[in-house]
Amino acid sequence: MAIYHLHVKVIGRKAGSSAVASAAYRSASRLRDERIDRSHDFSAKRGVVHSEVMLPENAPDAWSDRERLWNDVEAFEVRKDAQLAREVEFALPRELSQAQGIELACDFVQAEFVSRGMVADLNVHWDRAEDGSPKPHAHVMLTMRSVDENGFGAKVRDWNATQMVERWRERWAELANERLAELRHRRPHRSSQSGSTGHCAGAANPDRCASATHRGQWPRRW
Repeated sequence: MAIYHLHVKVIGRKAGSSAVASAAYRSASRLRDERIDRSHDFSAKRGVVHSEVMLPENAPDAWSDRERLWNDVEAFEVRKDAQLAREVEFALPRELSQAQGIELACDFVQAEFVSRGMVADLNVHWDRAEDGSPKPHAHVMLTMRSVDENGFGAKVRDWNATQMVERWRERWAELANERLAELRHRRPHRSSQSGSTGHCAGAANPDRCASATHRGQWPRRW
């Protein structure tokens, strides 16, 4: 049975965090932090099965590069207590294959974050719990300012609203329940595949995942 979990937090300098270091860790990669002239290398980390930066309309194409994106965020935010990014972490249903879990995560991120104007750095992890059971989940680092082809604009305060977090939790439960219902219906007729092609599965444009709207009744536990 799927376990529901969605957690939201802010990554900020006040807590001693770096957007570049956080992105490197979640993507299991090596990124150069220009602000402190230091590299953060987490390339030995295992379990990341999909990693992609998803851009909204009008965002600079250069931000498809994770290192460039988060260094630009660090450079733009000058306050020593600046809020740098929002992170949303959510558990994926264990009943799904890796490919199905990646597609589900992409659909949710596109519909709820990218379509609203946020740049989303999505990383899907397929870890194992201590008892050996699968522990699939996704980390999404999100920009907190409006964006256009020239870069960052003002902070979007509406994205901080409690009602927005409640909506994300509701929508995640609905979408996951819908996808599980589809899986139960189709299982006799299609085989599942695992792994990632490096872009959101099923997206018409591999650089910007297709959006989806779903309804469902997955038990909500938050």
